[in-house]
Amino acid sequence: MINLTLLITIGVPLFIVFVIIYSDKFREPTDLVIKTFFAGIIICFPAAELNHLIIPSYEYAYRAGLTEEVLKFLVLYFYIRPKSAFNEPMDAIVYGVTVSLGFATFENITYVYSYPDMDSFSLSILRAVSAIPMHATCGIVMGYFFGLYAFTNSRQFLIKSLVFPIAIHATYNFLTQYDFFFLYFLVAVMVYARGLHSEFADLQIQRAKEDQEKAIK
Repeated sequence: MINLTLLITIGVPLFIVFVIIYSDKFREPTDLVIKTFFAGIIICFPAAELNHLIIPSYEYAYRAGLTEEVLKFLVLYFYIRPKSAFNEPMDAIVYGVTVSLGFATFENITYVYSYPDMDSFSLSILRAVSAIPMHATCGIVMGYFFGLYAFTNSRQFLIKSLVFPIAIHATYNFLTQYDFFFLYFLVAVMVYARGLHSEFADLQIQRAKEDQEKAIK
């Protein structure tokens, strides 16, 4: 029998990745998506070391937004941007979410199974509706602005692709100290991210129509 806690811990972030991948009308190479996911796992290790250095106690947990989002950004900038498969704005969202949830999946496992005094099943549920969507949202926001930067060369979008996810992540972490206020914030930024994703999805629909018209002529 499949362990339900493990299924939720791993299954929720993987489900979100698949949703984003299949929302892309022009699919990305499977091998690159997998490598990007594992790149997200790999950056968990330097993130853990950096967080250990700059977060002396829980009230400083908001600082993780800086370390973790910068590392995700570096994967997009140095690993994804030069790839020939990265050829339209939506790709940045796909890879942004993939690296974010690669990170979040490994982080989720360590959180759920590292606290023997807590109910791991309840913790997996809580993170499935909070931390995991937060990481996905940061991936969408980072990908949206990074996609705009990559195809316009506008520095303001490059800056936003880093600053906005850091701000979202840091604010979320800060609000977790105050009951469930972080969930209200999370819902708001998820709605915002949904709008950004829809904008790129509309661009893809327009591109598909143009390609179809060219094929007819």
